[in-house]
Amino acid sequence: MQAVIYARYSSHAQKDVSIEQQVEECREYAQQNNYTVTTVYADRHTSGRSDRRPEFQRMMRDADKRRFAMVIAYKSNRISRNMMHALQYEERLSRLGIRVCYAKEEYGDTAAGRFALRTMMNVNQFYSESMAEDIRRGMMDNAQKCMVNSGSLPMGYMKGEDGRYAINPDTAPIVQEIFRRVAGGEPYVDIAMDLNARGIRTRRGNPWGRSSFHRMLCNQAYIGVYQFGEVRIEDGVPKLISEEVFEQVQHKRNETRHARGRHQAGGEYLLTGKLFCGHCKRPMTGLSGTARDGSLRYYYICQGRRQNDGCTKANVRRDRAHEHIAQAIQQLMLSDSAIAWLADQAVAYGKHLRETDPSKETEQQLRDVQRAINNIMKAIEQGIFTTTTKGRLEELEGEQQTLTSRLNRELRALPDLNREQIIYRMESCRTGDIKDPAYQKFLFDTFLNAAYLYDDRLHLDFNYTGEGSSATLPLGTSPPPDDLAEHASGSFSLAQRPQTGVPCTTRNPGFINN
Repeated sequence: MQAVIYARYSSHAQKDVSIEQQVEECREYAQQNNYTVTTVYADRHTSGRSDRRPEFQRMMRDADKRRFAMVIAYKSNRISRNMMHALQYEERLSRLGIRVCYAKEEYGDTAAGRFALRTMMNVNQFYSESMAEDIRRGMMDNAQKCMVNSGSLPMGYMKGEDGRYAINPDTAPIVQEIFRRVAGGEPYVDIAMDLNARGIRTRRGNPWGRSSFHRMLCNQAYIGVYQFGEVRIEDGVPKLISEEVFEQVQHKRNETRHARGRHQAGGEYLLTGKLFCGHCKRPMTGLSGTARDGSLRYYYICQGRRQNDGCTKANVRRDRAHEHIAQAIQQLMLSDSAIAWLADQAVAYGKHLRETDPSKETEQQLRDVQRAINNIMKAIEQGIFTTTTKGRLEELEGEQQTLTSRLNRELRALPDLNREQIIYRMESCRTGDIKDPAYQKFLFDTFLNAAYLYDDRLHLDFNYTGEGSSATLPLGTSPPPDDLAEHASGSFSLAQRPQTGVPCTTRNPGFINN
């Protein structure tokens, strides 16, 4: 019986000897059971929690072509540490008539054996999840102590003897030089050319380019901020750059940043590309500035005003704009009536997709190809085999493979939409915290097409077309001290919520599957 071996290890700290040991054990198992090993598939430093493993997927493609009859692995956790994936691939191989055996685990092809195997798969997943939790817990403990966690350090730093950040005397001057030159207005291209000419390389050992500076210039570690996940500690890292120079660099970066860029120092500008000035209809993009008390603040600024084109729209405080627009979307689009309508539209959309399903035509084409292959095979069985017959058979087999792949893609694209499930999912979404950036991003990406900010009102265009696809909300006339727009527009008043009506089609139906 022809067999293949699959081996895997996950940690970058492990060496190829781990693969060699697995393969050797599997070869001994094959020899003891009179199996002939034809191929070895090995994934190095690749987690078993995901099935996105190059060699594993290559093995599954070869399995679809029935190039072997058995897969031998060292243990069941080598195939997958995700129980659902393990069961799915076991079933897939079983349908192809391919057995899976484990050199160090023997379960037997009985009901009890299969039960034991599934139990072990569950244990494998539990072990993986438990280990991941322990690692995350340890990393969070390290973060509270401002210690270096896994991953490469920013240029200019090294790991000190106490496990914390320490200044690297060889690369720190390079970082300081780059910040000074950018703050002075020198173009990135000129800086890169000079560094390359002097033989200086990036942290990864590559030549410098225009895009080599982005991560460095917005990294607040250089002004002493330790950040890991949700842990943020001021003065947790030795400073390389003064806050004054860092702010000068941020202003230079904002002046040259493309209008649609979301990511900037200090957080994401989630409305970039969707927030527009109500007066001149120009985009409003991110800008940071220092207040009178010395604190750093973040705004949206009208591009018309920024370019001195005559627009007088006041700058808008970023975080307040995010919160108020998120609150408006939450109240308008996640009400009981809106959710019910969206669920009805989603189900109707799914029905429309199934009625116009292109997979039916693909299935017919695939049946025609399979019929032609069967006819050729009958001719070969009758002794009719020529160069033309062989060429045509290979052509049909290639077409069969292409059609099969297309059919699988088309079938996966068909949504399985259930009205009750959609309502349940959307109702669970309306309890989110409007101050949470992740929740704000979900609302903006899912429902908002564009927002136009005037001095006295806010106009929202949703991701739908037809009647009721937009809403206008008034802005208060007496803004609180920490107002939405500096010196101008005030806070939102949602007491008189406008009726959104019933839009007819969605521009973004994908949210229903998320």
